[in-house]
Amino acid sequence: MSAFHSGPPRKMHADEPDLDAPLVQRLIARRFPQWAGLPVRRLASSGTENAMFRLGSELVVRLPRRPGAVPDVVREQQWLPRLGPLLPAAVPEPLGVGEPDAGFPWPWSVYRWLDGRNPVAGAVAEPERLAEDLGAFVRALRDADPQDGPPGYRGGPLTDRDEPTRAAVAALAGSVDTGAVTALWERALTAPAHTGEPVWAHGDLSPGNVLVGGDGRLRAVIDFGTAGTGDPAVDLVVAWNLLPASSRGIFRAAVGADDAEWARGRGWALSISLIQLPYYRDTNPALAENSRHVIAEILDEAGRAS
Repeated sequence: MSAFHSGPPRKMHADEPDLDAPLVQRLIARRFPQWAGLPVRRLASSGTENAMFRLGSELVVRLPRRPGAVPDVVREQQWLPRLGPLLPAAVPEPLGVGEPDAGFPWPWSVYRWLDGRNPVAGAVAEPERLAEDLGAFVRALRDADPQDGPPGYRGGPLTDRDEPTRAAVAALAGSVDTGAVTALWERALTAPAHTGEPVWAHGDLSPGNVLVGGDGRLRAVIDFGTAGTGDPAVDLVVAWNLLPASSRGIFRAAVGADDAEWARGRGWALSISLIQLPYYRDTNPALAENSRHVIAEILDEAGRAS
């Protein structure tokens, strides 16, 4: 699922508590004594909302990094068992939910370990196959019954992102071509809005949440904390944050996205990356680098189209 952490853990948020292996060992011993003797090792991850610790060889512990991530625990515990059987790739399997204890103030989860590695944007081994697999995953998720599904964290209109996106562009003056990205963002805001019924979307299809096997095929998708119903265009972000330009058309065809949805998806990719870059520039280098990659890809794509 991820590599082991080397060196002291780096906090990403001002309100993030101290999270380390001894804390997890105490939590496990008090809540799940049957697993108390298993070794605990922190995982290196570009994840921003949760810290991951491998527990033995078959389990992983997931702890919220800050208060805003706490509702994700309940969301995943409730919906992953329902969505998992409907999807063509593996998703995390909840095995237990922990309660606040031993100096940790929030609920937390234990999942079954999923084998695989995170693909790297710009170095995808089998981009056409991965594009097909990701398209099939997105379509299957969209086909899941949306009744009673929670609103997606990123399920609303792009216009809701206008103020933070422009603030991020201002913070990036001197680091990006602010005029060019502003023009692209304003163009994205003119895309026709989603007018259909709300449908399921993952909400954060980034390289860190995708696991592939040795053959480069999609093996699993993790981190459903932002999943919910709404405009599914947000799941198109993977076309820019992971897939090369040569396979984007394959992914788009597999999903069945029309021009309006594709434009909104590009807008989501741009907005997410612009907001993430100044916030995580120092605390999450991998995510910041991927954000730069997305911005460059979208600018390049616009240049080719002009």
